[in-house]
Amino acid sequence: MQIAEWIESEILNGHFHSDQKVYSQYQLAEMYTINPATAAKGLNLLVEENILYKKRGLGMFVTGEAREIILNKRKNQTLKHLVQELVLEARRLQISNDDLFAMLREKMAEEGGK
Repeated sequence: MQIAEWIESEILNGHFHSDQKVYSQYQLAEMYTINPATAAKGLNLLVEENILYKKRGLGMFVTGEAREIILNKRKNQTLKHLVQELVLEARRLQISNDDLFAMLREKMAEEGGK
């Protein structure tokens, strides 16, 4: 859902902070020229993920854990995809596990990893 991803990015970029009110479904609908119900789905998805919380009659606000939740979610999604692609390509190139691990260790050492 693009609205949810955009709000997540705004939180990560520091444009929305903990306990700060985010745009309403109607503001988002106008900004993106979409149906307000579509905007509401994006907001509700973030509520389900504990990134936003509702204050009845006041709107949606950023939770204290939002940034950490988003970072963990994106790290898991991105890294799982990259690892999957790396393993598939290593298999196509017939690279052994030992060689692949050695390449990873070498690159991590270059980048200051442990």
